Amino acid sequence: MDENDGIKRICLWSGPRNISTALMYSFAQREDTAVYDEPLYAHYLHHTEAREYHPGAGEVLEIMENDGNKVVEMMLGPHNTPVVFFKQMTHHLVNLNLSFLDKTVNIILTRNPADMLPSYAKEVKNPSIRDVGYRQHLELLEYLENRGHPPAVLTSESVLKNPVKTLSRLCDTVGISFDEAMLSWEKGSRPEDGVWAKYWYHNVHNSTGFNKYRPKTDPFPERLKPLLEECLPVYEKLASRTI
Repeated sequence: MDENDGIKRICLWSGPRNISTALMYSFAQREDTAVYDEPLYAHYLHHTEAREYHPGAGEVLEIMENDGNKVVEMMLGPHNTPVVFFKQMTHHLVNLNLSFLDKTVNIILTRNPADMLPSYAKEVKNPSIRDVGYRQHLELLEYLENRGHPPAVLTSESVLKNPVKTLSRLCDTVGISFDEAMLSWEKGSRPEDGVWAKYWYHNVHNSTGFNKYRPKTDPFPERLKPLLEECLPVYEKLASRTI
């Protein structure tokens, strides 16, 4: 990458069943920005057992680049817009040299696991701590801080409770101007959607903006309580660092 090419490459490092797709749709409304949907997904499936139980994994592996190093080359290569937004999952960072993150602007997006885990378990019946990304979030935060590139940390709750305030602060943190167009979009899919959209994107496809935050009211599933106990301390550390 030419360090002086003027392109701002933003990586949003999220966990599953967060509002990462809504944020991708938000950034896609900017005229200066191109968006990419989980470009490292096939690389992750290729290198882990997740390919055995993720819905649509075979199709993802067939049509997407399986070599994460080639994906990184694409990310750091030329683009036609001054801002490029890569929606990513933190747990997709397997068997990769993370030094490329020195050349990207990094955001960590997390969500209270009490809200997230029941939603995720509807598609992946027996999730592990590895599947949901909390531990990798903390590892990534520490890695980036040790490299002198502390990421912006967001919670989905803060975005949903006050999109204008949180997105304005986020844009300021990553060095771009806030655009009110980021607050709404047309209902339906986007051409950038990954092929997995049919399994995961129903809510965002039915939305025209950030939905109002509503905490879960259903009883928390008993079988997920051990995983919740693993995730909560990590989430609390991350949430304490939000911008």
